[in-house]
Parts: sequence; C-alpha cells; structure tokens
Amino acid sequence: MPVDSASHVIFRSLGLQPYQAVWEKMKRFTEQRNASSCDEVWLLQHPPVFTLGQAGKTSHLLNSEDVPVIKTDRGGQVTYHGPGQLIAYVLIDLRRRGLGVKTLVNEIEALLINLLSELGINAQRKEKAPGVYVAGKKIASLGLRVRKNCTYHGLSLNVQMDLSPFSGINVCGYEGLEVTQIGDLVAGVNEATVFERLQFHLINRLGYTSHETRKGWS
Repeated sequence: MPVDSASHVIFRSLGLQPYQAVWEKMKRFTEQRNASSCDEVWLLQHPPVFTLGQAGKTSHLLNSEDVPVIKTDRGGQVTYHGPGQLIAYVLIDLRRRGLGVKTLVNEIEALLINLLSELGINAQRKEKAPGVYVAGKKIASLGLRVRKNCTYHGLSLNVQMDLSPFSGINVCGYEGLEVTQIGDLVAGVNEATVFERLQFHLINRLGYTSHETRKGWS
C-alpha cells in the first residue's frame, strides 16, 4: 500500500559517517526532493570534527589541535561532533507540516527535554540560546538550514563521549559555557535506547502517523 508522504517519515540508521559526505547528501536530498518526497530523519554519529555555522566566528576556535574544522551552512556558531554523540538530521518539509522554523526549534527542544526527563534528567531551554541545558551546562545543540521551505541539519545530543575537545572552543559562541552528557548524569546509559526514544518523541511531537526505519542510504 502506498504511504501518505505528508504524514510518513523515514528514519535512516547510518552509524559512523564523515561530516562532509553527509552534508553533501543532505544538500542534494533537499535540492532534489518534491511534493511526494517523504520527510526523513538521519540518525548517525561523526568522527571528531568542529563545525562552524554560517555566521560562525573563527575567534571562537581556541585550540582545534588535530581535529578538522569545517565551515558549514547551518545556523549557529561553532560546535564539536564526535563518537558517542547522537546526531539527528531532520529533513522536513516545513510548509507541508505547517511549521515555522522557530516552532520546529521549540518542538525539538521540547522533545529532547521530555526524552531526558524519562532518564531522570531535569533539562531546560534558554531564551535566545537554542539548545537544551542541564544545570546551565549544554547537553544538546541545534542548528538548521532552510532551503525551498525544507530543513536540513538538525540536533546533536551528548550521550557517552569524550567531552575534552569542547574545551578547544567557545561552545556555540559563548565564552565559558560548559557541556555535559547523559552518561555523566545517569548510570548505565544505553546508546541504542536513547536512539529509540528520540525516534519515538520525534514521531509523536511532529505529528507523523506512520514511519519506517532503514539501514543505510537505500
């Protein structure tokens, strides 16, 4: 039976993927999609990389050492990605879902707060500082790009990773902003469970009525 592309979302479980290659695929997907294309969410992790948003200032790169730096086209300043961090790239037709960018950001923050609450973590958002925080420390970052009324890029959630590279940047452009992760706040964190719960909250919060999960790009 054909799916209703307006209410169906495809999740892609992609494992560890290089940032540049995924970025190019996101741009290509967004450029080529049409009214019958389903929204997609790409779940993955990246090898170590610093990414600098469109308006990002190189002055926020304090010590990149051997970690590559990529100037990208998302919103926001500088952040770090590495193994043990959950990435969800949201490729959403905003007009079809009846969403504005600000509303989508608010919904993503809300679902992350709900997910963390399930784990016993009390998280909050900050006015004019997109993302999710625990006791003032950043645990999740957001950065989007809109093209043809469709989004790409998305969110990163620190699960169980080496946080030390964050000391080489002003996180998201804020001097002295500290970071935290699920594994430092609750015992026995399971990455697969966090992926599953994020998927559940995305489906429900954004109002999809059907979904499927695929391994890889096909």
